[in-house]
Amino acid sequence: MEPSEIQYLFAGDLLNQCISSVFGLRSMNIPFLGQYGACSTMAQTLGLAAVFVDSGLAQNALAVTSSHFCSAERQFRFPLEYGGQRTPTAQWTVTGAGAILVGQKGNASIEEVTFGRMADLGVKDAANMGAAMAPAAAQTIEDYLKDTGKKPEDFDLILTGDLGQVGSTLLREILNQDGINIERQQNDCGLMVYDRQNQDVHAGGSGCGCSAAVFSSYVLQKISEGDLKHVLFIGTGALMSPTSSQQGETIPGVAHLVHVAWNAQA
Repeated sequence: MEPSEIQYLFAGDLLNQCISSVFGLRSMNIPFLGQYGACSTMAQTLGLAAVFVDSGLAQNALAVTSSHFCSAERQFRFPLEYGGQRTPTAQWTVTGAGAILVGQKGNASIEEVTFGRMADLGVKDAANMGAAMAPAAAQTIEDYLKDTGKKPEDFDLILTGDLGQVGSTLLREILNQDGINIERQQNDCGLMVYDRQNQDVHAGGSGCGCSAAVFSSYVLQKISEGDLKHVLFIGTGALMSPTSSQQGETIPGVAHLVHVAWNAQA
């Protein structure tokens, strides 16, 4: 496709004023709607692109996001040259990107979208984002299941991104307390993106590019081939900044959900 065939471009990243998206895409001359959802940005842009196409506002829309390890560390924590030691709960920002074209037809279809509410249970540790985001992921999943009447067993995969090891464990515990068991279906992009047996990434991967890379390549391919029939993709974001952390603020979390299904008619 040519850029002229795309009506809207939804993009965002982790850096201030979303400069990776702005400077990377400024030459495309497509109407640009900048997004910030932290690590939930892939699900947020994908959901908004789907809403625009489904409503007839666009024939084709692009959902794009990215992240970069060194720049994210410098902005949110410490420059790498400081040699700061990471805690076991810390996650490793993925250097990666993903782009999904949303149109009127294809082997995968977006069935439903749930945009999440913010959840804040008082976590302040910027090196434990999984704990900050897990309550929002649980809240959005519960909202979706309640709204639709569906059950976890209706899905081949419930994919969060990216809670890592700590957040995934907490998510299951929270949902179990509310009588929802996702043990069999749930996996997390932060646990899938790295070879954790041979790569020391502590609690797993993170960053906008984490869920973007895992979902738009490996998982979407599985859906397009019919190996996965129904997938819940839940992007999770920690809504923090260096300024808020330095002022002792808590870290609100948000999670957006997209139900993607295999389109046997395509």
